[in-house]
Amino acid sequence: MQPLRLSTRLISGARMIHRPLTSKPLVSFSHQQYRSFARSTRLHDRLFAFPTEPRELADEAVPTASHTVVSSESTEEVEAEEDEIDVANGKFILTPDPAVKWHPVYLRDMCTCPQCRDPSSTQKTFQTSDIPNNIQASLVEFEGDDSVKITWENDIPGFGPDPHVSTFSSEFLHNHLTQQTLAAARFEPPEARVWNKKRINRELQCINFDDYMKDDEVLFSALVFLNMHGILLLKGVPESETAVEDITSRMGPLRDTFYGRTWDVKSVPEAKNVAYTNQFLGLHMDLLYMANPPGFQLLHCLKNTCKGGSSLFSDAFNAAYQLNSLHFSRLMGTKIGYQYKNAGEHYYHEHPVIDAEKYKSPRWNRRVLKHINYSPPFQADHLATVAYQADPFPQMLRSFKKLAERVEDPENLYEYKMQEGECVIFNNRRVLHGRRGFDAAEGERWLKGAYVDSDVFLSRFRVLNEKYQMKGIEILEDFVDLDHGITPPEPPREPKPINYASPFKRKEKKGPLNLKKKRKGEKKALREAEAEKVEEN
Repeated sequence: MQPLRLSTRLISGARMIHRPLTSKPLVSFSHQQYRSFARSTRLHDRLFAFPTEPRELADEAVPTASHTVVSSESTEEVEAEEDEIDVANGKFILTPDPAVKWHPVYLRDMCTCPQCRDPSSTQKTFQTSDIPNNIQASLVEFEGDDSVKITWENDIPGFGPDPHVSTFSSEFLHNHLTQQTLAAARFEPPEARVWNKKRINRELQCINFDDYMKDDEVLFSALVFLNMHGILLLKGVPESETAVEDITSRMGPLRDTFYGRTWDVKSVPEAKNVAYTNQFLGLHMDLLYMANPPGFQLLHCLKNTCKGGSSLFSDAFNAAYQLNSLHFSRLMGTKIGYQYKNAGEHYYHEHPVIDAEKYKSPRWNRRVLKHINYSPPFQADHLATVAYQADPFPQMLRSFKKLAERVEDPENLYEYKMQEGECVIFNNRRVLHGRRGFDAAEGERWLKGAYVDSDVFLSRFRVLNEKYQMKGIEILEDFVDLDHGITPPEPPREPKPINYASPFKRKEKKGPLNLKKKRKGEKKALREAEAEKVEEN
């Protein structure tokens, strides 16, 4: 079975496409559902799910260099080498799928036999540049299980006198057809599910700490929710300063920064960071003054007895998608500098406000968001040089204000006062966080924080997805049903036990121990006994 690259839109589209036509619709077909269906059908171009037959590869023109390369090699030597490569290019290898041809060097480089991949470290034992240009397949055999066995001629020097043999399964070859099939083979997470205040109030997932720590399937569910919404809440966390490290260890090693492996968020005098005060803290992302900011942040609430101090969250992906194409494009091309210059540290880096990549298909163009970089409290002391303010700055400023309006819109803002024993995990490259001001004179507010890199999160997700992929599909299907107004059937109700002490129950339902009836019977038996004695006398 081929691994699937799924999203809620794809599942939604597939269900609608294959749904039988009936006189009565199964669910109401609102405008929002129509958009979901339309996007789902278009997303099939991306080959993210439902493996299709590989399309015939079109001949593409090789781009030419726009500049001249000066080389010490003679023109004759370069042309001879290119001719040698062209000879190899003319001998492409056919596999069971006749529509796909493989370059011999490309295919030889993918060999995963124990001689080419160390069984212990799984690392390659040769370099791609070691493969001779004139390598070719002397024999191609198709096995019964649809695998391909290739015997090589003019192989890599040093691999021994015997001909080298590579075996490729049909699944392995299919995984290397397109970027989308490669992503599916890596078990990439599903697409993000953008949210506003109304949606996150309904869909925010709360998971028990003990289940998260002990059950891998629950951990995988948590990672799926965390990837989809960018935020997750754990409950029942023990009151321990090391609990946040234990939570992090389930995903992988935590990110160590100049703040330490973990850090305390509490009001202190002469704070080195605005987060360590009792002031209002606007929506932001952490450590954008670094080239590689941490992907996820954890905040464990140890104490929160003061007045105020509610946490604020906003989905920056949702805000970006609400922008028109002009503002979106401007913020993609605008870099803003962030800096931390304090306490003997000086960090500085520039990021584009919107980090996205374009996907193009024959019928559809779309930008896929990777990161949002938005952190006003930690912006550098300048936006650019003085010349920048004349032409592009006014246009950029309008777009920047539009984004600020979207992320701070009350309809997009989720406010929650964390309780002791709770830990919030959120995507630091997507979800903005902030805090209301609080009164430090009355009560105490103490959070313990830690960071996790995105690569660590993705590694754990891929490993667990190989084992619990069907669980992830079930979760996605539940959200599709939710979008379409389909509620799961309620479990059968268990009959309530009879409350014998309730005065509203009928007397005959008071059970076998009816004292009144028992006493009545005893009196009758007593009268009968007395009557018998009278007769005897």
